[in-house]
Amino acid sequence: MVNRRNLDPLKDLGEYIREQRRQAELSLRKLADLAQVSDPYLSQIERGLKRPSAEILQQIARALEVSAESLYVRAGILDEDRDSNLIASIRAQSDLTTEQKQVLIRIYRSFLLENEDPDPSAAAAAETEET
Repeated sequence: MVNRRNLDPLKDLGEYIREQRRQAELSLRKLADLAQVSDPYLSQIERGLKRPSAEILQQIARALEVSAESLYVRAGILDEDRDSNLIASIRAQSDLTTEQKQVLIRIYRSFLLENEDPDPSAAAAAETEET
């Protein structure tokens, strides 16, 4: 069987979101409302026509009550193996509290989100400061 995720990740992501929405028995309009996006935009995401930002994926994940990480992997934002190994390593640290582990994982994910779509003006300002 052909792995569709490798052929068209946007379409796979959209189909996964649609499947999760249907399992949650939510209309497209209701999910769009819960995720704070427009109906047409969500429809385009579900059909694989638009690539949502990590922030939008997080809003959709929250509305569907699924892990944002699962959507990030399907969207190609996270590398499943690399990121899973790092997160597993953080969780395995016996000298950290559960809260400290959660904070480290949140910080790591926030850096990934920040680096996904960097602000060109911020990058230019950083270069100016370095010279």
